[in-house]
Amino acid sequence: MPHPVEAVGACPISPVVDLVFSRWSTPILWVLKEHGRQRFVQIQRRLSGITPKVLTQRLRQLERDGLVTRSYHAEIPPRVEYEISDLGRTLGPVFAVLTEWSDTHFTRVETARHAYDTADRPLPA
Repeated sequence: MPHPVEAVGACPISPVVDLVFSRWSTPILWVLKEHGRQRFVQIQRRLSGITPKVLTQRLRQLERDGLVTRSYHAEIPPRVEYEISDLGRTLGPVFAVLTEWSDTHFTRVETARHAYDTADRPLPA
């Protein structure tokens, strides 16, 4: 089986980007990193706009990938909790660097977007 990097060609981080930075993965990991062990409904409340179906799918995928652990407690009613795994915690420095980059540079991105959106460009033929 080819190494994931070989499968994507020239970009060695593509597998990681697909794994960690899909639509809801990063916010879920961030919630679990910042708030610790959470029940499903707690995660859902912290992530406005996510549907229960999508949250379930993303949590299952993150569990499959080893980034989240799921604990089932046989109580009445049953209790299920999710927590970022040790492997998931290793992403902390990545999130810290991205947060720092955002704090330092995102106003420049917004400025570039505004300049692009308001530029007088000829219409395509």
